[in-house]
Amino acid sequence: MTTRADLPQYRTLRVNLDRSVATIALHRPRQRNAFGGGMREELADAYTRCDTDDAIRAIVLTGTPPAFCAGADLGAGEGTFTEPGQEFSAAGLAVPAWTLGKPVIAAVNGHAIGIGLTLALQCDIRIFAADARYGVVQARRGMVGDAYSHWVLPRLVGLANAAEILLTGATFDGHRAVELGLGSRVLPAEQVLPAALELAHDIAVNTAPMSVAASKRLLWDSYDLDRATVGARETEIHLQLMAHDDAREGVRAYVERREPRWTGRPVDPTS
Repeated sequence: MTTRADLPQYRTLRVNLDRSVATIALHRPRQRNAFGGGMREELADAYTRCDTDDAIRAIVLTGTPPAFCAGADLGAGEGTFTEPGQEFSAAGLAVPAWTLGKPVIAAVNGHAIGIGLTLALQCDIRIFAADARYGVVQARRGMVGDAYSHWVLPRLVGLANAAEILLTGATFDGHRAVELGLGSRVLPAEQVLPAALELAHDIAVNTAPMSVAASKRLLWDSYDLDRATVGARETEIHLQLMAHDDAREGVRAYVERREPRWTGRPVDPTS
């Protein structure tokens, strides 16, 4: 397990720890937080360190204003997408947000284009700024959507809407993003991060760590499971949670009208 002192100073990120919530801000303001300069490796490292720190219960991913992430760094000009390198992967990150045991909330507080949007789609919950622009624009750059967008988008918004997003490469505002089903809320840009932090702190205090970790894992896994298998997994999780004191503590705290004192770790007890 990492300690909070283990978090390094990143070149492309700013990490803030407030009680049980970690806020990771993409931080390349001159490039509107474009994905480059080592951000791929640093974000995977920050995710991993936050996930292995049991004191952290929720993670918020955002961007240094006014953008969330402008997409791929186009500093290489027309060669941006033509020199993949030996270790190339279209996955975006070696550690997608859905692999973490803690909920990851995307506070999409400004423009999120290309991989900027697909990174947000890897998070569990997304809140969008109303007037920013969003899109998986790679088809307009001679490429295709990345970061598992062809897996996530049909499941989030259905095949027809996913096709419109991926095949047109068009951009849209936050209202349209939520209308399509990409996020749960649309707010003025300055309210996006505070709303995400409020939600993260509520999760950190009031939900049982093991319960959240197990539910998150099953939600993402359910894309590839049939109904009977999901039912069996739910039963297995229930049996594991019933054997832990948090199942009693949750009821005690509710009856006594106080904040719960969880003792479980933020990991799926069936893993």
